[in-house]
Amino acid sequence: MLTKLEEKVLQCITRHITLNGHAPTLVEIGDSVDVKSKGTVHRYVHSLIEKGHLHRTGRSWRGLRLTGEQSRRLLVLPFMGRIAAGQPIEAIPEQLEINFSEMLMGEGRYVLEVKGDSMIEAGIFNGDFVIIQECSTANNGDIVVALIDNGEVTLKKLRKHGDRVELIPENQSMVPMIYPAERVHIQGIVVSQIRNYK
Repeated sequence: MLTKLEEKVLQCITRHITLNGHAPTLVEIGDSVDVKSKGTVHRYVHSLIEKGHLHRTGRSWRGLRLTGEQSRRLLVLPFMGRIAAGQPIEAIPEQLEINFSEMLMGEGRYVLEVKGDSMIEAGIFNGDFVIIQECSTANNGDIVVALIDNGEVTLKKLRKHGDRVELIPENQSMVPMIYPAERVHIQGIVVSQIRNYK
């Protein structure tokens, strides 16, 4: 069981690691939780290590790491049910979790930031992040990362026509691109996307 200040310190460290890839210094922790004394911050951090929420690698405080369970919490959010985007539905409380690690991550996956509006009718907007499963083949209708002439890469819907490949934008103001199949190399397919509103 954590005290209120231990919880604040742990949240500060977790947030800093999530945003920056490394732990904050004791001074940065103190500034965040409004504690002026480095000694006091040190005591709380040491308590979190003893309670199994953190471990320290090396001599620097930037070597603080989250333990397995705490690290897991970075990628798991409570699933609180469903909400209607059309007619209202009855609110039913659910106490499940969504593990974004299992949903988004995996071998051969990587992230790309979308630039442009050629896929807006597929719900993929400028600034969205798409999670790509690396592969060299795809099916008709898949949204793919396509390398053209070993030079330019684009995100489009795939349609194959024998010895030709059609890369279709999901934007009615744009026209499909058609190439001989040997000019187009599939780099991966979209398996998920992320959009931040804040």
